[in-house]
Amino acid sequence: MFNRSRRNLASWFTLAMGGILIVFAAVVYYVKVLDELEKLDRLLYQKTSVMAASVRSELNNGQRKLDLENVPLLGTMVQPMPDSQLVYARWYDEQKQLIQFFGDNPSDRLLVAGGFNTIKIDSKLWLRQVTLPVYQDGLLIGYMQAATPMTYTEAALAEFRLVLAISVPITLGVIALTGWWLGGVAMQPILQSYDYLQRFTADASHELRSPLSAIVSNAQYGLISKSTDPEAKRQRLQKIFDIAQSMSTLVNDLLFLARYQGRIPIESLQAVDLKILLLQIKDDYLTHSEAQHLTLIFTLQNHNVTIFGDSNLLRQAVINLLSNACKYTLDGGQVQLQLFTQLHWAVIQVMDNGIGIPQEDLPYIFERFYRVDKKRSRKTGGFGLGLAIAQQIIQSHGGKIYVHSIVKKGTTFQVFLPLK
Repeated sequence: MFNRSRRNLASWFTLAMGGILIVFAAVVYYVKVLDELEKLDRLLYQKTSVMAASVRSELNNGQRKLDLENVPLLGTMVQPMPDSQLVYARWYDEQKQLIQFFGDNPSDRLLVAGGFNTIKIDSKLWLRQVTLPVYQDGLLIGYMQAATPMTYTEAALAEFRLVLAISVPITLGVIALTGWWLGGVAMQPILQSYDYLQRFTADASHELRSPLSAIVSNAQYGLISKSTDPEAKRQRLQKIFDIAQSMSTLVNDLLFLARYQGRIPIESLQAVDLKILLLQIKDDYLTHSEAQHLTLIFTLQNHNVTIFGDSNLLRQAVINLLSNACKYTLDGGQVQLQLFTQLHWAVIQVMDNGIGIPQEDLPYIFERFYRVDKKRSRKTGGFGLGLAIAQQIIQSHGGKIYVHSIVKKGTTFQVFLPLK
């Protein structure tokens, strides 16, 4: 599915960018054609203007007489224009009748209006022709027409077309490869989310399957049992209740993780004194069953430490860290909670001297449903969501959480939260 989506993204990207490239190449070629024609027209106009300037018209007994003998190519009293590259030159009088010409035999009458024209002689030869009206003393005395081959212009355009024919496909290939690469980059977060969702769904299904099976089996046994012992019935109902309560906790944790994705809205943040919050947790947790076999030490700042946050969420994050430390610390062990400041951060540190976490497991302990010691987690009733919830709460407050652990020596969690 992802490869198909990646191909679709790459194809659409290549199609869109390829279309833009082809349109751009066409525009560039059109501009190149205009530029080459403009250069040719400028040269042709200069040569034709030189010829037209050499025409002399004089009044003799009330009649106008033209002198074309000094006109290059047309006259006999001047040398031909060096490197003129003109195929023909023609002079028409003011009535558009042919008077004199050089080159091939033209029509006796001027058939085109003034300006530039492109003429096709045969399949291989194209000419650029110009027709200029010539004035003397404000009077029209005739028309000068000349033409030059477009061989060099066509050669330049053919060379430019070859460059485009090579560069455009290469660029399209680069665009296709870039589209494939960008498609992979764009799909990577989706692929990661999809893989994470699949793993999350599989883990959640696995976690729910066992308690559901236990509920069904206890309920079925209660239905088919003919025992009248009320204590046995009570034990089965208690078992169903305990399992349902565990499932309720799991569902609530899953809903929490889904609900608090990303940063917490600013309007939900309030000033929270971490010292007061941790003192409240201390009073509540000292009587907690998990802490009865341990020594709890709370070391807090003498002054208040204030941040912006949600006190209920922060309480849950700290309790999750304390609960995790207590669960994996042996009887008689010690759990410490410290609060101090470091530069612009408030630091909450939870340390224990418990069983520790292997180095190979440290990168994964904040993943949902991940448990280092699955057998022990079953006994302690954990689902592997506590640390994931704590991390999500801390990150949603713009904070960071780090862990350092040595097997059989203990684990230290450090939470950094930005000060107010």
